[in-house]
Amino acid sequence: MAWTDYRAAPPPGTPVCAAARIEGVLALSVQSAQGALPLLLARTPLGLRAYVNACPHQYLPLDYRGPQVLSACGGALLCTAHGARFDIATGAALAGADCGLDPVPLEERDGIVFIAG
Repeated sequence: MAWTDYRAAPPPGTPVCAAARIEGVLALSVQSAQGALPLLLARTPLGLRAYVNACPHQYLPLDYRGPQVLSACGGALLCTAHGARFDIATGAALAGADCGLDPVPLEERDGIVFIAG
């Protein structure tokens, strides 16, 4: 599923948050006229990454059972409900799921992060 297939997918240009809020991994919901889309934002050595906060195994949020979704090595996102692991840079499944997380494009302007087109 692509992130745009979610009923609550916000349109390009929708503000997400201040870039300074993103240290490590941040879970939040982006509000738009379509509703609230849960996102995980991660600051990585390759830049800012965002994924729909829904594990493809059961579509529960990765932080369903607690906020610690970053692996000890910092290279993976973990599902707290059943332990699936996903590459932080690509969202690809590493273990415990048949497919990866749905990436959401972002852009940063003037210290604010937006949904990209």
